[in-house]
Amino acid sequence: MASDSASLEKYLYELPEHRIAKHPLANRDDSKLLLYQSGNISHQTFKEVVDLVPENALLFLNNTKVIAARLFFHKSTGAQIEVFLTEPILPHTEFQKALKAKNKCTWKCMVGNLKKWKDENVLSLRLNDQLDIEARLVDREQNLVEFSWNGEQEFLSIVEAAGHVPLPPYLNREEEKEDKDRYQTVFSELEGAVAAPTAGLHFTDEILSQLRKKGVKQDRVTLHVSAGTFRPIKESDFKNHDMHNERIIVNKANIENLLTANGPIIPVGTTALRTLESLYWYGVKLSQDSASKFFVEKNDPYEDHYQGVSLEESMKAILKKMDELDVNELKGETEIFIYPGYAFKVAHGLFTNFHMPASTLVLLVAAFVGEDWQKIYEEALTNDYRFLSYGDTSLLLP
Repeated sequence: MASDSASLEKYLYELPEHRIAKHPLANRDDSKLLLYQSGNISHQTFKEVVDLVPENALLFLNNTKVIAARLFFHKSTGAQIEVFLTEPILPHTEFQKALKAKNKCTWKCMVGNLKKWKDENVLSLRLNDQLDIEARLVDREQNLVEFSWNGEQEFLSIVEAAGHVPLPPYLNREEEKEDKDRYQTVFSELEGAVAAPTAGLHFTDEILSQLRKKGVKQDRVTLHVSAGTFRPIKESDFKNHDMHNERIIVNKANIENLLTANGPIIPVGTTALRTLESLYWYGVKLSQDSASKFFVEKNDPYEDHYQGVSLEESMKAILKKMDELDVNELKGETEIFIYPGYAFKVAHGLFTNFHMPASTLVLLVAAFVGEDWQKIYEEALTNDYRFLSYGDTSLLLP
């Protein structure tokens, strides 16, 4: 039995299938925008967002870029097996370096019909008349797949040419031409995600420019969204959920901007929020042990011995560490789990779409706005909002 405070059942709601947006709108900024401000709700369009963001706000955007992670290989019999890239292993564990690999590389993958792939079978994928890519299962327990090919092509160019957009499973459709562009934000830069930071999909270059002219500062962090973001919670006590791990990249300017912010800090999307909050907890760990690794465990925010450190103290501990290492950039990992009872340390507002019932993301929203999450979702359902990745969005200013 779950304790009442951690009961997943409290975060269920009925989401009719027809409310799930199966395709993007014709224009990114045509989406609806639910504004939640100090307990009050109003309905806008995303085109009005420039008027709604405070002029002294600091927005944080997640500049991760979705890779075409779905590859379809064939056995010698002609049978097809899908190989879904999730995490680089060799020759590098960093996405940017791994995608530059030539001749061969090894990735952790999700494999469809894994039972039908015998260890001795070599799968093949013909990209063109000159290039064949082979796949070998080198570790069945770990789902490690080695890819090999002849020629000077980097693995990224192969993925871009042969791969398919990793659309969320709940869209329940194959990719279409529009997805290649629209399941990507206009500010995407660093390849490494297998799911889009979807709150950012509504922004256009024009809106970002108008926000800058208004005086809204913008900064960019990186969280490479993993397939774990779609993993359902199977525990009735959600605190027992096996939270997924994601890679983050931050730089010195990010930390300096957090220290000098003189208005609300508003992450665009739950991924940007998780990055900023994780950064805070890393600084807390450094303030207690300067040798701490940049890894935030799911329960770190709830440990008594990590409490009582200010945002300024945390950020200064990180700057000190960066100076010691003589680096401008930090790469880390986070499995932070934000659920009701979490005390937010960085974010004052949040752009976010509408999420699956009883998901880790609904728990995050409930942590941010309290019991009003139910009111927000009821309003969205009543007013015909479109839900999930290609759906409408909200700006939450508690």
